[in-house]
Amino acid sequence: MKIRSIDCSCIAVPLTKPFKTALRTVHTAHSVYVKITTEAGETGWGEAPPTHVITGDSMASIVYAVNEVITPKLIGADIRNRADVFSRIQTAIIRNTSAKAAVDMAVHDLLGKLAGLPLYQLLGGSRQELDSNFTVSVNEPREMAEDAARYQEEGFSTLKVKVGTGSPALDIERVEAIRRAVGPSVKIRLDANQGWKPKEAVRAIAAMEDAGLAIELVEQPVHAEDLDGLAYVTQHTLTPIMADESVFSPRDALRVLQIGAADLINIKLMKCGGIHEALKINALAESYGVECMTGSMIETKLGITAAAHFAASQKNVTRVDFDAPLMLSGDPILGGVLYSGQTVRLSEQPGLGVQIEPSWQTQLRHATNEEELR
Repeated sequence: MKIRSIDCSCIAVPLTKPFKTALRTVHTAHSVYVKITTEAGETGWGEAPPTHVITGDSMASIVYAVNEVITPKLIGADIRNRADVFSRIQTAIIRNTSAKAAVDMAVHDLLGKLAGLPLYQLLGGSRQELDSNFTVSVNEPREMAEDAARYQEEGFSTLKVKVGTGSPALDIERVEAIRRAVGPSVKIRLDANQGWKPKEAVRAIAAMEDAGLAIELVEQPVHAEDLDGLAYVTQHTLTPIMADESVFSPRDALRVLQIGAADLINIKLMKCGGIHEALKINALAESYGVECMTGSMIETKLGITAAAHFAASQKNVTRVDFDAPLMLSGDPILGGVLYSGQTVRLSEQPGLGVQIEPSWQTQLRHATNEEELR
C-alpha cells in the first residue's frame, strides 16, 4: 500500500462566538487539510490548524512543510512499514509539529482502512464513547457565568474555564461567578494558558480552595519553559496541576515526570506531531502513574476525530477536551465523531471514518506554497 500523492487544501470556518484565552482571540477556524492517496486509490485524511502562539505554525509554514519537506520523504513509501513511515515523518524536519500531525493522521486513517477496523480499535480499543468538557472563554465574570449556565443546560457536566488575563483576583471573581451559576454538581477545570507567575498561581489556587470552589484541576498555570515554577505550584497546592504547553515531545514529558512538575499531562496531537508520538507520551506517563488528558486546538471535526480515536484507544487517557467543532458555524466533515451533549461517540467505520461534506468541497482551496506564501 504505497503512497502515490499527498495534497494540501485550506479551509476556513467562522466561529459562532469569539474564542478568547490568555494567549489569543479566535474568530475563524483556519485549517490545512491533508489527503494522502495510495497507488491503489485509497485515501487518508488529516488536519493541521495553525496555532502560532503555541506551536509556532502558520498556514504557510504547514503547507510548505508538507509539500516541500515531508512529501518527498514519503512518496513511494509503503504504509504497512509503519515504523519506517513514522520515522520519515518525524525526522523530515525539526519542530513543525502541526504539519507532522496532519500527515500522521492521514497515515493512521489508511492503516485503519487497511485493517478494516476503526482506528481506536486498531490502537487499543479501550472504549467507544468519551465525555468532553465545554470551554468557557475568558471574559468578564458575568458573561462567563452566563455562558457556563448555557453550556450546562446543553448537557455538559464539566466545564473548562479560561483564566490568566488581568489580575488573579479577577480570575477568582470569574470562577466564583461561574460556580454560583452552575451550582455544586458541575466539575470546573481551569486553564491559565501560562498566564500566572508561580507564586501568584499558588495564592490564587489556595484562595479558591479556601473558598470551596471545588476546582478539579488547573492547567498550565505558568510559562511553558518554567518547569521549576510548574513544580513549585504542584508542590504548594492541593488542586491537581496539569502540564500542557510544557509538553510537546516524549522528552518533554519525561522531564516533567522525572521532577514531578505536574500531576497530569495534556496531550495534543498538534503539539507532539501526531498519534504515533502521542502514544509514546501516554506510555511514559502511565509508567509513572500519571493520567493524561487529550486536548485540541480550534479545529474542525476531522482533527478532533483523530484525537478522539487516540484518546478512546488508551485507558490512561481519562479526560478529553473535544468541544471545538461545537463552536463552529458549519461542519465540513461527514462521519467522524458523533456528539450528544457531552458524549462523543466514535463510529464503527474503518480508519477515521471521515469524508468531506459535498457542499464544502468547493470551499476547499488547493494549497500550493506559492499561494500560501504570497
